[in-house]
Amino acid sequence: MTYSEALDWLYATQQFGIKLGLEQPRRLLRETLGFPSAKTKVIHVAGTNGKGSTCAILNALARSCGVRTGLFTSPHLVDFRERIQVSGQHIPEATTAKYLDDLKRLCADWEHHPTFFELTLAVAMRHFRQQECELILLETGMGGRLDATTAVPADLAVITPIAMDHSQWLGETLEEIAAEKAGIIVPKKPVLSSRQDPAARHVIEQEANECRAPLEFITEPLSGYHVNIPGPHQKDNAALALAAAHSIGLPLNADTVRHALSTVTWPGRFERLEDHPIILDATHNPHAAKALVSTWNEVYPNQKASLVFGAVEGKNTEEVLDIIAPIAKHIHLTPVNSPRSLSPEDLVQALPAGAPPHTLHESLDEAIKKLSPAPHTGEERGVNDPILITGSLFLIGQAKAILAGESTRSSSQ
Repeated sequence: MTYSEALDWLYATQQFGIKLGLEQPRRLLRETLGFPSAKTKVIHVAGTNGKGSTCAILNALARSCGVRTGLFTSPHLVDFRERIQVSGQHIPEATTAKYLDDLKRLCADWEHHPTFFELTLAVAMRHFRQQECELILLETGMGGRLDATTAVPADLAVITPIAMDHSQWLGETLEEIAAEKAGIIVPKKPVLSSRQDPAARHVIEQEANECRAPLEFITEPLSGYHVNIPGPHQKDNAALALAAAHSIGLPLNADTVRHALSTVTWPGRFERLEDHPIILDATHNPHAAKALVSTWNEVYPNQKASLVFGAVEGKNTEEVLDIIAPIAKHIHLTPVNSPRSLSPEDLVQALPAGAPPHTLHESLDEAIKKLSPAPHTGEERGVNDPILITGSLFLIGQAKAILAGESTRSSSQ
């Protein structure tokens, strides 16, 4: 198969939906020799918010001291290959096509077909082994206990802040969700957690105790270093990542840490675009919305945004909009390129009382064209008002593709 044909086949497997469980991914890894070698360390990261940023910081720290890294994250924003990186380089198209072709043949007669996410993990793990990665960083897709990534034996479990999200899959209470996230803990292997709500903390403590796993909570933000990803919460993510780096035995010193933290990037997290007066930030739940507002007030004190917002079903959109509305001068509501997109009319109903003026757009492309390139009149956007595009990660991916003149293909997993 060509790369394009391979992706067509992979995306078609989304019809099998999301299936939480470890039997299928373990079979895939076993039959493709995808488990890491004995000399490879694995850090497994779960949580509701900050997983990707923490993985990005860990990746930067490891690379700064010459360690060959494999990074697995999800979802991608523009290019599918963002999900699988070796020392900062995306997996090649030819490699992706070959491994997917092999998987297609392997799974052709399986009674239960692997999902999009399980297949992507199998491609990543095979690539990491072939590239002889010394450290693998795995971000869970959803939950933890039954997430496909948990099929990979980990040397260290890292848990970022836990909040309400994916309730239809993970549970209706914070305790239930925390139990799923804490399911990545491996017996007798160390666990690091960021500061948690007391209910979530208690669940993590119980799980670690039962597994006889050494547990440490990192409760203070990192000080003394500049972190290149904006936002006060990134100091917490950096402190957690640095503790994980020390725990796994990375040969760090002050210079390598300073270089890593001052150069680390993570797309779509308060990302300021060089060629456009635009900030991109994924805000898919209330916890992330509070972090966005805190970051905005730090970076743009006493300044309002021309805010472009889009969301998908199954998120606490009313609460998110209630939190972020105060930083907006004008709110532009747009659909997301997803079957689960909420319409602009749906979003109007979710706006809080007393919200700033709003405009409905048929597409994100229309909203960006109206706001960005041409001279502006009226009250929708002042000449110096920064544009903030926020909401679903799918919307952020769309925006990056539109502004770069590229095409993108989002996935549901």
